[in-house]
Amino acid sequence: MNLILVAVISLGAIGLVSAIILYVASKKFAVYEDPRIGEVAAALPQANCGGCGYPGCSGFAAACVKAGSLEGKLCPVGGQPVMEKVAAILGLEATASEPKVAVVRCNGTCANRPRVTQYDGVRSCAVANSTYGGETGCTFGCLGCGDCVTACQFDAIHMNPETGLPEVDESKCTACGACSKACPRNIIEIRPKGKNNRRVYVQCVNKDKGVVARKACTSACIGCGKCVKVCPFEAITLENNLAYIDPAKCKSCRKCEMECPQGAIVAVNFPPRKPKPEAPAAEAKPAQTVAEA
Repeated sequence: MNLILVAVISLGAIGLVSAIILYVASKKFAVYEDPRIGEVAAALPQANCGGCGYPGCSGFAAACVKAGSLEGKLCPVGGQPVMEKVAAILGLEATASEPKVAVVRCNGTCANRPRVTQYDGVRSCAVANSTYGGETGCTFGCLGCGDCVTACQFDAIHMNPETGLPEVDESKCTACGACSKACPRNIIEIRPKGKNNRRVYVQCVNKDKGVVARKACTSACIGCGKCVKVCPFEAITLENNLAYIDPAKCKSCRKCEMECPQGAIVAVNFPPRKPKPEAPAAEAKPAQTVAEA
């Protein structure tokens, strides 16, 4: 009986000492969390898409609180209205941010880029990209398996069965970047929507030399540099046989679009161009009569 009592007392003492140690440790190593983090997180859409550049909405909320400023921070899903709510909670100013949208920088349709092989494996762009070069001669363009469609949480991107390319629905796209991250070829870019939703960009990512690129796709950029020369704002650069238009410098004059011999530069949401007036036909001169001598 005494042994049982001693054992109970010993266990009780050990438990008490352990509890005291745990209590002291919890106080000493306690991590304080600003209650505003929870408030900000509750104001966010909880999409956890990572488009803000942080690990989920809770990570973005913590970054907003700790930074003490909302400059350079944006929830792509909630947009400016959500950022204004966050600013009200933190007593900060919500800086206006330029809306963005995902653009597909590949025009390798079935007509422009004929197939040379047939892929019969897993319908995944990631798998296809790691196992072979694709069904066409272009090793840079869209693989057409739809990983971007699967990654989108907002039903904003779909595969066009006629062209074999993904198409973005601007009204649904939140520019979260999930489709861009899912694409192993990096053909989807998050670009500013532009004034009046108008933007100009090179719809190609092929870095092969001109002859090789054109052989693989009739609408590929051939790196001729004509667009670079004609741009009055120095918005276009040419690197690795591929032209790129800087959205921050582009003024949407569309001179490059007209100059591109391949039609690789596209202008989105612009009104149709007015047809050039035809030059008046030269009036026929009356025939001169020659008097006989």
